[in-house]
Amino acid sequence: MSRQTPPLAHCLGINCEGERYAIGLMAGTSLDGIDAALVKLTGAGDTIRVETLATHHSPYTPDERTGLQRLIHSGKLADLCAWDAYLGERFAQTAQALIQQAQPPRVDFIGSHGQTVWHAPEAKLKGSPTPNTLQIGQADVIAARTGVPVVADFRTRDLAHGGQGAPLVPIVDWLLLRSETEHRLALNIGGMANVTVLPAGGAPEAIRAFDTGPGNALIDLAVEIYTQGKLTYDKDGKYASEGEVNPVLFEHLMMHPYLEQPPPKSTGRETFGEDYLDAMIRAFEPKLRPLVATLTEFTAASIEFALRRFVLPDYPIQRIIVSGGGVHNPVLMARLRARLPDIAIEPSTRYGVDPDFKEAVAFAVLADRFLQGLPATYPNTTGARQPTLAGKLALHGI
Repeated sequence: MSRQTPPLAHCLGINCEGERYAIGLMAGTSLDGIDAALVKLTGAGDTIRVETLATHHSPYTPDERTGLQRLIHSGKLADLCAWDAYLGERFAQTAQALIQQAQPPRVDFIGSHGQTVWHAPEAKLKGSPTPNTLQIGQADVIAARTGVPVVADFRTRDLAHGGQGAPLVPIVDWLLLRSETEHRLALNIGGMANVTVLPAGGAPEAIRAFDTGPGNALIDLAVEIYTQGKLTYDKDGKYASEGEVNPVLFEHLMMHPYLEQPPPKSTGRETFGEDYLDAMIRAFEPKLRPLVATLTEFTAASIEFALRRFVLPDYPIQRIIVSGGGVHNPVLMARLRARLPDIAIEPSTRYGVDPDFKEAVAFAVLADRFLQGLPATYPNTTGARQPTLAGKLALHGI
């Protein structure tokens, strides 16, 4: 693809090669809240340097979490529009809280992923392919409240060019975690789990990436349902450690057709969410501890399956670098290490990347690439027909 002339950064008075300060905002499929990261970027193109200066997490209240779950499951058009505006305010407040906390010399721009409420890259309407996705949290509201240009809506252009619209973070994995001498894999375990294959010495075009299946979403939902909302996740893997895997249920889970689908592919709560879990509970009537143990094993096993089927035959991965909330679940991490004993598995903290805020950092970097006119997605990461720019710009003034 051709580079923009001049890049939008120049039009906004941002020096693409000098120091620039940016905030990345991210809300994931775990529906636990909004993450914000303040970063300092230096350099241009594929040689940029990224320093995380401060982070902030704004948790969703129980009412907000319940409201979003209801919106995703059965919301009406009026609900969707209201939540879009409401989350614009919440994202703006989160950015403002981080600015007040960190007191940066300035903020040049914000990259906001928004909150995914629907992701259907394989959808059809009237017999025609209609790939679609929706992230809410109005960028114009964020720009108006913060007085800073906002880059948002990162997924739709990739879909328009034949991609899945996800995953988006692989180019950032390449910028932050690649090695010249060893094949690495970046594994993010959020609501869903996704991998980025980083071939030794490879260029961005060599990256491969896809969603392996569920990460924490089904585990979190099970805990929330069985505790009637008193808990929203399996802290420290407590329930998983106290339960035994149900072999019949586990076999049922491993037969899900998504696992066999070849990359590029992406998924979400539309596939591995409340409806899927409700049907599972009705069919098997499991108790809490064996259910959580089985779902935890399923996450580990589906990641292993994806690697052995789609990655390891081509790339002898030597190191897996893990980020996302799943890195804090010792049972899940132990099961991954047991299933992949010949590969070093390490948290991203060992490489200077906070596992809880990697995706927030990523959207600051992705916004920077947009403003530089650089692609963020590639055929081997999303299935797009060509390297593709990601994002749209919202301005705070005339």
